[in-house]
Amino acid sequence: MKTDFDVAIIGAGIVGLATAMELVRGLKLVVLDKEATVAAHQTGHNSGVIHAGLYYKPGSLKAQTAAEGSRLMIEFCQEHNLPYELCGKVVVALNEAELPRLEELYRRGTANGVPGLRKLTAEAIRELEPHAMGIAGLHSPRTGIVDYVAVARTFAQIVEQGGGEIRLGTKVTGIERWPGELVLKTNGDDVHTRAVVNCAGLGCDLIAKMTASTGGLRIVPFRGEYYELAPRSRHLVRGLIYPVPDPNFPFLGVHFTKKITGSVEAGPNAVLAFAREGYKKTSLNPAFALGLAAFPGFWRMAARYWKMGLGEFYRSWVRSAFVKALQKLVPELSPDDIAAGGAGVRAQAMDARGNLLDDFCFVESENAIHVLNAPSPAATASISIGRTVADRARTAFGLNK
Repeated sequence: MKTDFDVAIIGAGIVGLATAMELVRGLKLVVLDKEATVAAHQTGHNSGVIHAGLYYKPGSLKAQTAAEGSRLMIEFCQEHNLPYELCGKVVVALNEAELPRLEELYRRGTANGVPGLRKLTAEAIRELEPHAMGIAGLHSPRTGIVDYVAVARTFAQIVEQGGGEIRLGTKVTGIERWPGELVLKTNGDDVHTRAVVNCAGLGCDLIAKMTASTGGLRIVPFRGEYYELAPRSRHLVRGLIYPVPDPNFPFLGVHFTKKITGSVEAGPNAVLAFAREGYKKTSLNPAFALGLAAFPGFWRMAARYWKMGLGEFYRSWVRSAFVKALQKLVPELSPDDIAAGGAGVRAQAMDARGNLLDDFCFVESENAIHVLNAPSPAATASISIGRTVADRARTAFGLNK
């Protein structure tokens, strides 16, 4: 039977669209997404930072793709007249105990080729961010900000201009393996394709399960909640102000982020969500929660991070605790300076031993590639990730280059 498409990409977030942009030349391609718009979930709810590659273990996929991806993202924005700003990032150590971790960040950033990275004294911190507090710090001048939804929409335009199709409102409900092709069952027409690339984000493990290719991983959603600084208080933050992250937890801690619109966000925390798209504190999907509780790795993760998790929940529900965490970075901040903002949900992969994967993870199976862990800095690295996945797809599936 003649297939309808050479490749079908599931997920119209920034990674799926970047992959489609790389594969569309010379191939019959379709992108499927259950939502009515592109970039509806992680891409549309992140902080908009162009990361320079500071945090990631040298040699990891994150380090490799973030350094290259940052450069490619800036070049893409320049080429397509998309607004961006290299406002710079300051990472501050608040006490002596954080200095070794700050030094490790400097080592990693240097090894990863972060341009212009330099150490800061307390006085130098104040020169860059007059209202920030710290005994030492790092400055990454090539860290920037952008609107990733605008970037994703431009990716989508390029895909369509290249002859690719984007079918929104199309949910994949099953995958059948037929001779020489895969058949994607959807809420509309079936899609026949030679190969599949799974970039479904918060649902990527569900799609992978349809081909028995989860690699033993499960997505655990973490909600990140933001506050927004009042216009009168935006002068407290010039660019990006971050704490030294805890190396035992794959999150960066609450921080201040200037947005490309001129507003300033404060956050996020990292609260376990009880629904894949659990953007609200009250979001609960009983079937999902029960399934998560039945996964052996969940309880191992809970045993390891319960104390930290309780702290995140406390800050989620107690506004004064959130403010107190922010005041460690900017002491002048008052409760009246912030108002509740939006929230995002991070698709974090966890293995059966309860480990939260730190690096990007791609799993290959017959006629399919699954992107099973692509949290931050995936937006920054999206063009580089797209090229990496596209190259793997061409090799694995025998697609024409």
